[in-house]
Amino acid sequence: MSASICLHQVCLDLPIFDVSAQSLKKRMMRLGRRNRIAEDNTGVVVVRSLDSISLELQAGDRLGLIGHNGAGKSSLLRVLAGIYAPTAGTVEVRGRAVPLLDINLGMDDQSTGRQNIRLRGLLLGMGNAEIRAKTQDIADFTELGDYLDLPLRTYSSGMRLRLAFAIASAVDADILLLDEVIGVGDASFQDKAARRLEQLHARAEIVVLAIHDPKVIRQSCNKALWLDRGQVRAFGDVDTVLDAYSRHNTA
Repeated sequence: MSASICLHQVCLDLPIFDVSAQSLKKRMMRLGRRNRIAEDNTGVVVVRSLDSISLELQAGDRLGLIGHNGAGKSSLLRVLAGIYAPTAGTVEVRGRAVPLLDINLGMDDQSTGRQNIRLRGLLLGMGNAEIRAKTQDIADFTELGDYLDLPLRTYSSGMRLRLAFAIASAVDADILLLDEVIGVGDASFQDKAARRLEQLHARAEIVVLAIHDPKVIRQSCNKALWLDRGQVRAFGDVDTVLDAYSRHNTA
């Protein structure tokens, strides 16, 4: 069965703890976002991150998400990944959705690199047989050698990113969810990572990409979604949506 995504009137409210409703309302009003803040029936302050989002994607679609910081791009990716459950509306995702969002999620400092390959692989939905089959490829790609037998707490930040990226990009994704470009290691390793990401991108049936560079979206996407304050401003052909976004920013 081909991969597909269908969202109908999806809303997402995120709770804000340890902040008074009055002070947050003042901040949001200064930002022109007073309609996005409320209190739920328990008195917890919530901010509407997504408001009535509807869209459909089929196999072959590459969707670029655009909008300023805080527009809702990352929230939408997390809803598609199943990390956030929508407050209202429906989300139907067919196929294995692999999020390359927080690639360090699920890594354990006390476990070795090899143990983390299994832990992170299970979290990404791989079975034991698939993890065993891909462990050597992941190990070779990291170029970490004997460090893979040491606890993660001994790794530098760059080494952690190498391992996390190698594991995440080893998953066979029907739907690939990307949030900005992942910086991993030195220039030579970044080139290697970029090639691996291109291969993963090509294998996926659907790709949803959030990135600020319109050139990348024009090159790699056939559709674009412009989000503004959690709402859809435009959705459709890449050039049409990006041109409208550009004119809005210029004005």
